[in-house]
Amino acid sequence: MKNTFLFLTLLCCLPSLWGQDLKISGTVKDASFNEPLPGVNVIIKNTSRGTTTDFDGNFSLDNVAVGEIVVFSYLGFVSKQVTIQNATPLTIILEDDVSALEEVVVVGYGTSTKKELTGAVAVIGSETIADLNPTRVEQALQGQVAGVQVTSESGSPGSGSSIRIRGISTNGDNRPLILVDGNVIEDLSVINPGDIESMNILKDATAGIYGVRAANGVILITTKTGKRNTDLSFNYDVYGGTQETSRKIPVLNATEYALLINEAFAAGGSPLPYPNIDNLGKGTNWQNEVFQRAPVVNHNLSINGGSEKSTYSFGASLLTQDGIVGGGKANFRRYTTRANFNTDILENLKVTANLLYTGTNRKTLSENDLGSVLFNALNNAPTFPIREPNGDYSLAEGLGNEVINPLAQVENTFNKNDVNKISGKLGANYSFWNDFVVETSVQFNYAEVEGKTFTPTVFYGSGKVFNNTGRNSVSVNKDIFKDYTFDAFLNYDRTFWENHNFKGTLGMSVFVTKGQFSGSSTGFFEDPTNISDAKIENAVDVINGLKDSGLSGKFDERLLSYFTRLQYNYKGRYLLSGLIRRDGSTRFGPENRFGYFPSGSIGWIVSDEAFLEESKWINFFKLRGSYGIVGNDRIKTNAFRSILDGEGTYVFNNSLVFGKAVGILSNPAIQWEEQKTLDVGLDLKLFNNTIDITADYFKKSTESLLLQPPVSGILGAAAPGSQAPVVNAGTVDNKGFEFAIGYSSDRSKEFNFGVNYNVTFLKNEVISVNNGVGFVAAGSFGVGQDPPSRMENGKPLGYFYGLKTDGIFQNQEEVNTHATQVNAAPGDLRFVDLNGDGKIDSGDRTDIGSPIPEATMGLNFSFNYRNWDFSSYAFANVGNDIVRNYERNQQLVNKSVYALNRWTGEGSTNTYPRVTTGATSNTLFSDFYVEDGSFIRLQNVQLGYTLPEQAIERLGVRKLRVYASASNVFSLTEYRGYDPSASSGDPIGAGIDPGFYPVPRTYLLGLNLKF
Repeated sequence: MKNTFLFLTLLCCLPSLWGQDLKISGTVKDASFNEPLPGVNVIIKNTSRGTTTDFDGNFSLDNVAVGEIVVFSYLGFVSKQVTIQNATPLTIILEDDVSALEEVVVVGYGTSTKKELTGAVAVIGSETIADLNPTRVEQALQGQVAGVQVTSESGSPGSGSSIRIRGISTNGDNRPLILVDGNVIEDLSVINPGDIESMNILKDATAGIYGVRAANGVILITTKTGKRNTDLSFNYDVYGGTQETSRKIPVLNATEYALLINEAFAAGGSPLPYPNIDNLGKGTNWQNEVFQRAPVVNHNLSINGGSEKSTYSFGASLLTQDGIVGGGKANFRRYTTRANFNTDILENLKVTANLLYTGTNRKTLSENDLGSVLFNALNNAPTFPIREPNGDYSLAEGLGNEVINPLAQVENTFNKNDVNKISGKLGANYSFWNDFVVETSVQFNYAEVEGKTFTPTVFYGSGKVFNNTGRNSVSVNKDIFKDYTFDAFLNYDRTFWENHNFKGTLGMSVFVTKGQFSGSSTGFFEDPTNISDAKIENAVDVINGLKDSGLSGKFDERLLSYFTRLQYNYKGRYLLSGLIRRDGSTRFGPENRFGYFPSGSIGWIVSDEAFLEESKWINFFKLRGSYGIVGNDRIKTNAFRSILDGEGTYVFNNSLVFGKAVGILSNPAIQWEEQKTLDVGLDLKLFNNTIDITADYFKKSTESLLLQPPVSGILGAAAPGSQAPVVNAGTVDNKGFEFAIGYSSDRSKEFNFGVNYNVTFLKNEVISVNNGVGFVAAGSFGVGQDPPSRMENGKPLGYFYGLKTDGIFQNQEEVNTHATQVNAAPGDLRFVDLNGDGKIDSGDRTDIGSPIPEATMGLNFSFNYRNWDFSSYAFANVGNDIVRNYERNQQLVNKSVYALNRWTGEGSTNTYPRVTTGATSNTLFSDFYVEDGSFIRLQNVQLGYTLPEQAIERLGVRKLRVYASASNVFSLTEYRGYDPSASSGDPIGAGIDPGFYPVPRTYLLGLNLKF
């Protein structure tokens, strides 16, 4: 009876207990750093009652009923719901919402959500950059984004890379426009990759909002900044490691070399140079002597924070890198300092300011050319010692005029190049009448570039072109570059009748770039000295190159632009955007200085339609398309007018006087290059957003390319220093397909992984070259041969033009029955008589390869297990060719081991020709020197471990992560040169390998510290 009474009493009281109002309180923290989150919305679900957390992340809320649900939400974090049971203080942990952060994308003069984008835009976040640890920003793009190809111009410290977005569009400058926090940056070496928050790549016509410099695409870089209402925090990242060459080219040792040289001299009817080879052994391996392990160390410190109205960020970094060739003689040092500050002066007036200082010091060795250090290491004879018995470096006698002792070359190379650059931006944002925002900014870049080269007296051997038997000399130059940009634009954003949203942008932009080239001043010294002591003011004689040439060295160029953009969407489902920009450039004559460039794009979010709203596997589906015209003014300066930079000879008082004459003949009628771009794409998210797919078809047609036609010498184009005029006379097409797919899965709180793959198929074709001869030739091969690359109708831009081979002559009968081939004999390459005229000559040359890959792709994989993290990525090029041009065709130079498979008699081989000192046609440019440049490279592997919070909290540290990584791990390729990923970057002449300095393999240990 007693128990029954108690049960009935509790049952009667339960409704009153359930309806009891409570005062709840607690703290909200972020999961990553366990730090308080100020400004978090704390709202009772389905009501307007709530509050926000204070500066310390604390909150309190009255009159909350037991059983009510409280929602905690904050931008960039996953919202959390808690059912209230009692008044016990709450500790709420909010997880980062990575997908929400990625939704905000920086686009032209503003931001957008990925959902509303109608253009082809790719995003790379700071996490990806951190995984790669690149020394230069370009390396973070390699293999990461469909449609973006990055090729290294050299692996030496501080060297750059070529970035191509959706192919090579012009025979001129193909660089994309790069903006860092809205500021134009031409050289990415001045940016510390650790300062980057995100990189957005605009690939289609919507990039036209940035005008003429955007014809080759746009890369928008946003640097890190603080967050509002956050305490001061410090991030310190450091890594250090060692570099080594990823490959050595196998060449003959001393004994093998002597045998082949003897065979060649015997075949040429000459005495044997090595009658006794018994004691030669392996001799000197010059590559082993030249290559070395080299250190690389990077420090990066950043400070971030913010108050209720302001945010601030400061960063500083120092990178030091030695070369795998030459060590400290090829050192690169970069130090950067960055400051960002944003504040709300008034509720509707915001001011932003950023400042970036970069200093670089670089020492270089001769590379990527005839006579470079690696060229000499490959071609120098293994029978020569490094030094003679008296201690002097050995002389490379008998190996032609260019091949010298590479170690002597390194020791006698003295130079340095210093760059000091400061960039800044000051901007204001004022909103009024609810729907209008006006923004204005002033940006500037100022750079001083100082170079110094000391050339000592040195003797490398008889007849060497690098000998200096006169006096010591020092050459110095100092160039100044400065530019200013003023942008002002008005944005309008309003929704009518609930479903119709209109956005408008109206603005103008002024860009001024000017500077001063000092030219090279050279001073000569009688006494031996060194680079530190050699000063122009102490020189015996001084030559001022710029003064003697009669040129001022000054330049001043300007752009003036007006633009407008209109955007409309209905219910956030049907998207429409259109823009037009009027650009004026001083690089064109007065009659053609201005051009109008329109573009438009549309989008349809199919997944918002009723027939897909209930789909269980399609979470997001968008179709989009764009078309537009973008101008390009990246042409030679002053091409529309004549400049006195040629050489002239005049008669005064019956004497010859040497002076200046017109250089490039003027053409005031030249017009803009125009790029017409079409893009059709789709974006898909499937299976609870675990699969992300993007696909695009694109076509770019660049018209009115600027070329130089052949003209009559009567007009003066054949005079020394003069050139033909520049005319609009070419068209190039790029079309292709991009596809990217990614999968990410959170299997549990302890384990998640992701994998991403992208591929781009590209076809490049020259449609017309109307310069009178139908082609433009460029590039170089060997010594004294015609340019091996061409731009020609119906071919890829820069394709290889040479003779085609058909095996090797096996006997004299084959020689006799073949078309006439000069000096042909059994064992020589057999060229194809393509025109059927019975003789082998220049008329038989044809297309023998292309440096442009048919497909590029990248693959990324990562996972996290508890405190462990792992990431790796690979990239590949397929279908491109490379010309082997690092072998000097002289009688006594060394050869690759493939020469051991030479023709030695009938039936011995049909691949590698005989060796001989006699005259042959084997050295003519042909497909014998063209190799498949396809490759796949495992570019980066990284393993990291984050120490548990309980292990570091006593130290006052929020996060401590250690990691090990390796880059350029291995490459799978049939190419025999140093590096299949390297290229000169020239539109016509790329893919010709003179012995490219290989990108080093790097092993790193690193530390990420947050406190």
